[in-house]
Amino acid sequence: MSDTTLRLAVIIGSTRKDRFGPVPAAWFAGQAKQHEDMEVDVIDLAEVRLSAALDSTGDVRPLGERLAAADAFVVVTPEYNHSFPASLKTAIDHYAREWQAKPVGFVSYGGMAGGLRAVEHLRHVFCELHATTVRATISFHNFWTVFDDDGMPRDTESANSAAKAMLDQLAWWGHALRDARTARPYAA
Repeated sequence: MSDTTLRLAVIIGSTRKDRFGPVPAAWFAGQAKQHEDMEVDVIDLAEVRLSAALDSTGDVRPLGERLAAADAFVVVTPEYNHSFPASLKTAIDHYAREWQAKPVGFVSYGGMAGGLRAVEHLRHVFCELHATTVRATISFHNFWTVFDDDGMPRDTESANSAAKAMLDQLAWWGHALRDARTARPYAA
C-alpha cells in the first residue's frame, strides 16, 4: 500500500435473513476497487458477533482493529421503520475513536424513499462521533426493480457515475483527514 492509497471499509449494516445488503455492497466494493487509490475491506455485520450490551465479548477487538485501520467508511443500509437497523447501531456504538476524524459515505436502499431516512439518522449519529459525512449519497429506490439477476444496477451509467462522485469525495476527505491526523492527533 502506498502513501496515496486509502483504506476504505464498506460496512453491510443489515443482518436479517434474506437481506439484500450484500448485493449493493458487492457492486459498490467493485466500483471502489476500480478507484485509483482505494484498498477495500468489506465488513459484513452478519458475520460479526457483537453484544447489544456493548461489552467486549465476541468480535469487538477484531472489528475494532479493522475500523481503526480504515481511512474512510461507506455504510450500506436499508431503511427499517424510517431508520437504520439495530445491528448497525450496535456496531457503531461499540466504538468511538475508530470513527473520529474520518469520512463516511452511504449507500442506501428501500422502497419509495430509497433508504434516505435511514441515512439522515446516520448523519446525526456519525456527527456525534466526530466523523465527517460526505454529501454524495447513493440511494436505490424500490431496490427490487433496480438490480438485475447478476447483482448489477440496470442503469449502470447513472449508478457508476454516482459511485464515482461519492468515491471522489471520500478520497478528498480521506486524504485531508488522514494527513491532519498524522500531523496532529485528533482530540475529541
